[in-house]
Amino acid sequence: MRTGAAGFPRWLLLPALIGFALVVVPLGALASRVEWGRFGALVTTEASRDALWLSLRTAAGSTLLCVLLGVPMAVVLARSRWRGLPVLRALVLLPLVLPPVVGGIALLYTFGRRGLLGSHLEALGVQIAFSTTAVVLAQTFVALPFLVLTLEGALRTAGHRYEQIAATLGAGPSTVWWRITLPLMRPALISGAVLAFARALGEFGATLTFAGSLQGRTRTLPLEIYLQREADPDAAVALSVVLIIVAILIVLLAYRRTSPIPGTQLGRTRSGGRVE
Repeated sequence: MRTGAAGFPRWLLLPALIGFALVVVPLGALASRVEWGRFGALVTTEASRDALWLSLRTAAGSTLLCVLLGVPMAVVLARSRWRGLPVLRALVLLPLVLPPVVGGIALLYTFGRRGLLGSHLEALGVQIAFSTTAVVLAQTFVALPFLVLTLEGALRTAGHRYEQIAATLGAGPSTVWWRITLPLMRPALISGAVLAFARALGEFGATLTFAGSLQGRTRTLPLEIYLQREADPDAAVALSVVLIIVAILIVLLAYRRTSPIPGTQLGRTRSGGRVE
């Protein structure tokens, strides 16, 4: 490991190691409590399979919704210039710092039977709260800022020089969007979408508050883990390991070809200094 002038100060190693230990040691402690001889049986019960399948389906649906809504939001935040933009950005990123249960209550008072929009939807025969749709909305609420933040950072890093050149050459706004802007943000879009999927997969508080816990309908894997914690601790530990493994695979996929800085490529440098 290179340190010093060409790398980093050696004294940073101690707090870095403590930080790594703070993350790795609890995960190792959890893995040490798994009854590996019964692992297969614990994670393949009907309730566990239902919870995992529901989590994957709803996380995929919420990720798609995040992409459809988050890409335009990120473009507006990155390319617009008006005084109220910082306030709008703060509101968009608010779910990152709000307790998830607060988000669930907000969604309940919006789409619940007596909510701001839910009362009108109820009159039309549409019920959202405590349904699978509610799970998707709750996951989208908490995961959307991850995608928007990643894409906005990528767009700001890339700048808008190429877009200006294309416009100067006679390309219309839609052509610039499809031919220039979207290809520029594609690596960040993939990374942001994968991270949004991971966040949606682990959502708990907003889902429980807004969607409840009905097996096969709204009980996702985090909710199943919470319920099994009292009924069958061994099953809760095994399911927790499953969720950790899935999350690790997702994060590795997100950062396989992109660096931790949104919108930048992670390349390999040859001896001549050229980046591949």
